Amino acid sequence: MLNAFLVALAVFICVGGAELIGFTMLNRPIVIGPLVGLLLGDLHTGVIVGASLEAVFMGVVNIGGASAAEPGIATAVGTAFAIMLGKGSEVALTLALPIGILGLQIKTVLYIFVVGMFAKKFDRLAAEGKEKQIVALHYGLWAVNWILYSMVAFLGILFGSDAVSALLDAIPEVVMNGLTVCGGLLPAVGMAMLMKMLWDKKICMFYFLGFILAAYLKLPLIALAVLGVIIAISIAMNDYKFNQFASQRVSVQENEGCELDEEEEEFFA
Repeated sequence: MLNAFLVALAVFICVGGAELIGFTMLNRPIVIGPLVGLLLGDLHTGVIVGASLEAVFMGVVNIGGASAAEPGIATAVGTAFAIMLGKGSEVALTLALPIGILGLQIKTVLYIFVVGMFAKKFDRLAAEGKEKQIVALHYGLWAVNWILYSMVAFLGILFGSDAVSALLDAIPEVVMNGLTVCGGLLPAVGMAMLMKMLWDKKICMFYFLGFILAAYLKLPLIALAVLGVIIAISIAMNDYKFNQFASQRVSVQENEGCELDEEEEEFFA
């Protein structure tokens, strides 16, 4: 009961809080995993699961009707099962995607039947200029919506741990080994999804540079991150200097009464 409540609390704070204050990174696996691990007394597993699921869901962006999965509840429930069942991060990686897809559908249903039903109420209050009632209704619906959503995680942990434990014990070892291998591939799938959105011929060289540094020179992730920051700052400074030069060039041309030709206008635009 206590573990179920703590997991539900983590979902309410992180996922619901991100929706309320717009702090979008609050609902990411890298945040929720360690929080659940801390609440359940196993921060080490929480950090490992959170980092692994962040790699899986890194390329997942739910915009409008283009939705894939909800990483918040997937991470919370997956991390809890990994800690409570003592099966390690393989359990979380195996359960994360199904739980995330189910969580997104439940989230959509709650938006429709809890929040959507009061749309006309908001319009009427706005027309009447009742600002305080709008604020009260807004926070009230937010609380109800995310309490109900957190109950999904609560009930899943409360009634599902024994069933999941029995199911995992019944799975043959060869199948479990296969699931472990598949779980190890999921971060690569997440990175591939992210690369598909961000791939650009102008910056692809940095991807291959990072691959060489990690695969052949065996640089740790911290060193790679520092190098990435240095490269980003260098590019930003060069862009800033170029923009300053372009602005000065345009100012000189205008002061001298010279008009820029079409090629120069496109170049300095």
